[in-house]
Amino acid sequence: MARTQAADYEQRRAAIVEQAAELFAEHGFRGASVADLARACNTSKSLIYHYYPSKEDVLYAVMLSHIDQLVGDVDKVMAEDLAARAGLDRLLHLFMTDYVGAASRQKVLLNDLAHLPDDKRRSIVAKQRKLVDAVQRLLIEIDPALAGDPVRARVQTMLLFGMINWTHTWFDAAGPASADIVADMAFALVAPARA
Repeated sequence: MARTQAADYEQRRAAIVEQAAELFAEHGFRGASVADLARACNTSKSLIYHYYPSKEDVLYAVMLSHIDQLVGDVDKVMAEDLAARAGLDRLLHLFMTDYVGAASRQKVLLNDLAHLPDDKRRSIVAKQRKLVDAVQRLLIEIDPALAGDPVRARVQTMLLFGMINWTHTWFDAAGPASADIVADMAFALVAPARA
Protein backbone atom coordinates (compact mmCIF):
# COMPACT_ATOMS: atom_id res chain seq x y z
CA MET A 1 0.00 0.00 0.00
CA ALA A 2 1.34 3.41 -0.98
CA ARG A 3 2.25 5.79 1.81
CA THR A 4 0.08 8.92 1.91
CA GLN A 5 1.74 12.29 1.56
CA ALA A 6 1.75 14.65 4.54
CA ALA A 7 -0.48 17.71 4.19
CA ASP A 8 2.57 19.96 4.54
CA TYR A 9 4.79 17.92 2.18
CA GLU A 10 5.41 20.77 -0.29
CA GLN A 11 6.01 23.26 2.53
CA ARG A 12 8.65 20.99 4.03
CA ARG A 13 10.33 20.54 0.64
CA ALA A 14 10.34 24.32 0.19
CA ALA A 15 11.85 24.83 3.65
CA ILE A 16 14.65 22.38 2.81
CA VAL A 17 15.33 24.24 -0.44
CA GLU A 18 15.41 27.57 1.40
CA GLN A 19 17.95 26.31 3.94
CA ALA A 20 19.98 24.57 1.25
CA ALA A 21 20.18 27.78 -0.78
CA GLU A 22 21.65 29.61 2.20
CA LEU A 23 24.09 26.81 3.04
CA PHE A 24 25.27 26.26 -0.53
CA ALA A 25 25.63 30.00 -1.09
CA GLU A 26 27.72 30.39 2.05
CA HIS A 27 29.81 27.22 1.91
CA GLY A 28 29.50 25.99 -1.67
CA PHE A 29 27.88 22.73 -2.68
CA ARG A 30 30.89 20.64 -1.67
CA GLY A 31 31.37 22.55 1.58
CA ALA A 32 27.86 21.89 2.91
CA SER A 33 26.88 18.34 3.85
CA VAL A 34 23.46 16.74 4.15
CA ALA A 35 24.16 16.60 7.90
CA ASP A 36 24.66 20.39 7.86
CA LEU A 37 21.39 20.77 5.99
CA ALA A 38 19.56 18.51 8.44
CA ARG A 39 20.90 20.59 11.35
CA ALA A 40 19.84 23.83 9.66
CA CYS A 41 16.37 22.36 9.12
CA ASN A 42 16.25 21.02 12.68
CA THR A 43 15.57 17.53 11.36
CA SER A 44 17.34 14.28 10.52
CA LYS A 45 19.35 13.27 7.48
CA SER A 46 16.88 10.48 6.82
CA LEU A 47 14.03 12.98 6.65
CA ILE A 48 16.01 15.11 4.17
CA TYR A 49 16.44 11.97 2.06
CA HIS A 50 12.72 11.29 2.37
CA TYR A 51 12.05 14.56 0.54
CA TYR A 52 15.08 14.52 -1.79
CA PRO A 53 16.83 11.28 -2.83
CA SER A 54 20.26 12.92 -3.03
CA LYS A 55 22.16 16.09 -2.23
CA GLU A 56 22.30 16.75 -5.99
CA ASP A 57 18.50 16.63 -6.09
CA VAL A 58 18.41 19.31 -3.41
CA LEU A 59 20.85 21.41 -5.45
CA TYR A 60 18.70 20.97 -8.54
CA ALA A 61 15.60 22.05 -6.58
CA VAL A 62 17.42 25.19 -5.39
CA MET A 63 18.40 26.12 -8.95
CA LEU A 64 15.05 25.16 -10.43
CA SER A 65 13.15 27.29 -7.92
CA HIS A 66 15.09 30.34 -9.08
CA ILE A 67 15.41 29.72 -12.82
CA ASP A 68 11.72 28.82 -13.13
CA GLN A 69 10.81 32.16 -11.58
CA LEU A 70 12.95 33.96 -14.17
CA VAL A 71 11.49 31.89 -17.02
CA GLY A 72 8.05 32.77 -15.65
CA ASP A 73 9.01 36.44 -15.93
CA VAL A 74 9.93 35.96 -19.59
CA ASP A 75 6.67 34.12 -20.28
CA LYS A 76 4.67 36.84 -18.53
CA VAL A 77 6.33 39.68 -20.46
CA MET A 78 6.03 37.88 -23.80
CA ALA A 79 2.33 37.24 -23.15
CA GLU A 80 1.81 40.96 -22.56
CA ASP A 81 2.81 41.60 -26.19
CA LEU A 82 4.61 44.86 -25.41
CA ALA A 83 6.80 46.80 -27.80
CA ALA A 84 10.43 45.65 -27.50
CA ARG A 85 11.67 48.62 -25.44
CA ALA A 86 8.79 48.35 -22.99
CA GLY A 87 9.16 44.57 -22.84
CA LEU A 88 12.87 44.66 -22.06
CA ASP A 89 12.35 47.40 -19.49
CA ARG A 90 9.60 45.39 -17.77
CA LEU A 91 11.67 42.21 -17.89
CA LEU A 92 14.70 43.84 -16.29
CA HIS A 93 12.52 45.17 -13.46
CA LEU A 94 11.05 41.72 -12.88
CA PHE A 95 14.50 40.10 -12.96
CA MET A 96 15.91 42.59 -10.45
CA THR A 97 12.96 42.08 -8.13
CA ASP A 98 13.56 38.33 -8.28
CA TYR A 99 17.31 38.70 -7.76
CA VAL A 100 16.81 40.82 -4.65
CA GLY A 101 14.65 38.14 -3.08
CA ALA A 102 16.86 35.26 -4.17
CA ALA A 103 20.47 36.34 -3.77
CA SER A 104 21.54 32.97 -2.34
CA ARG A 105 19.77 31.04 -5.10
CA GLN A 106 21.36 33.25 -7.73
CA LYS A 107 24.79 32.64 -6.24
CA VAL A 108 24.20 28.88 -6.22
CA LEU A 109 22.96 28.98 -9.82
CA LEU A 110 26.07 30.83 -10.95
CA ASN A 111 28.62 28.84 -8.93
CA ASP A 112 27.43 25.26 -8.57
CA LEU A 113 25.99 24.21 -11.93
CA ALA A 114 28.90 21.82 -12.54
CA HIS A 115 27.83 19.72 -9.53
CA LEU A 116 24.56 18.64 -11.14
CA PRO A 117 24.25 15.34 -12.99
CA ASP A 118 24.34 15.80 -16.77
CA ASP A 119 20.58 15.51 -17.35
CA LYS A 120 19.72 18.02 -14.65
CA ARG A 121 22.48 20.39 -15.78
CA ARG A 122 21.13 20.25 -19.34
CA SER A 123 17.67 21.11 -18.02
CA ILE A 124 18.95 24.20 -16.19
CA VAL A 125 21.14 25.28 -19.13
CA ALA A 126 18.15 24.99 -21.49
CA LYS A 127 16.19 27.34 -19.24
CA GLN A 128 19.13 29.75 -19.07
CA ARG A 129 19.28 29.74 -22.86
CA LYS A 130 15.58 30.55 -23.01
CA LEU A 131 16.25 33.66 -20.89
CA VAL A 132 19.25 34.71 -22.96
CA ASP A 133 17.48 34.14 -26.28
CA ALA A 134 14.39 36.09 -25.20
CA VAL A 135 16.48 39.07 -24.11
CA GLN A 136 18.54 38.91 -27.31
CA ARG A 137 15.38 38.93 -29.44
CA LEU A 138 14.20 42.06 -27.62
CA LEU A 139 17.57 43.76 -28.09
CA ILE A 140 17.48 42.97 -31.81
CA GLU A 141 13.97 44.42 -32.08
CA ILE A 142 15.20 47.55 -30.32
CA ASP A 143 18.31 47.80 -32.53
CA PRO A 144 17.66 45.99 -35.83
CA ALA A 145 21.33 46.45 -36.83
CA LEU A 146 22.11 43.67 -34.33
CA ALA A 147 20.21 41.22 -36.55
CA GLY A 148 23.01 41.46 -39.11
CA ASP A 149 25.72 41.01 -36.49
CA PRO A 150 24.91 37.94 -34.38
CA VAL A 151 28.23 38.11 -32.52
CA ARG A 152 27.58 41.67 -31.38
CA ALA A 153 23.98 40.78 -30.52
CA ARG A 154 25.11 37.92 -28.27
CA VAL A 155 27.86 39.99 -26.67
CA GLN A 156 25.43 42.81 -25.89
CA THR A 157 23.01 40.29 -24.41
CA MET A 158 25.68 38.66 -22.26
CA LEU A 159 26.97 42.06 -21.12
CA LEU A 160 23.47 42.84 -19.90
CA PHE A 161 23.27 39.57 -17.97
CA GLY A 162 26.77 40.20 -16.63
CA MET A 163 25.53 43.47 -15.17
CA ILE A 164 22.47 42.10 -13.44
CA ASN A 165 23.46 38.52 -12.61
CA TRP A 166 26.16 39.58 -10.18
CA THR A 167 24.18 42.19 -8.26
CA HIS A 168 23.93 39.65 -5.43
CA THR A 169 27.59 40.45 -4.68
CA TRP A 170 27.07 44.16 -4.02
CA PHE A 171 23.43 45.23 -4.12
CA ASP A 172 21.82 46.21 -0.81
CA ALA A 173 18.02 46.38 -0.94
CA ALA A 174 18.11 48.71 2.07
CA GLY A 175 20.71 50.96 0.41
CA PRO A 176 20.23 54.24 -1.43
CA ALA A 177 19.64 52.68 -4.88
CA SER A 178 16.53 50.54 -5.34
CA ALA A 179 16.25 47.47 -7.56
CA ASP A 180 14.17 49.63 -9.92
CA ILE A 181 17.00 52.16 -10.22
CA VAL A 182 19.46 49.37 -11.03
CA ALA A 183 17.06 47.98 -13.66
CA ASP A 184 16.62 51.45 -15.18
CA MET A 185 20.38 51.98 -15.35
CA ALA A 186 21.02 48.58 -16.93
CA PHE A 187 18.28 49.26 -19.50
CA ALA A 188 19.74 52.69 -20.33
CA LEU A 189 23.17 51.15 -20.92
CA VAL A 190 22.03 48.46 -23.34
CA ALA A 191 19.11 50.24 -24.99
CA PRO A 192 19.86 53.98 -24.97
CA ALA A 193 17.16 56.24 -26.31
CA ARG A 194 17.76 57.27 -29.92
CA ALA A 195 17.93 60.97 -30.67
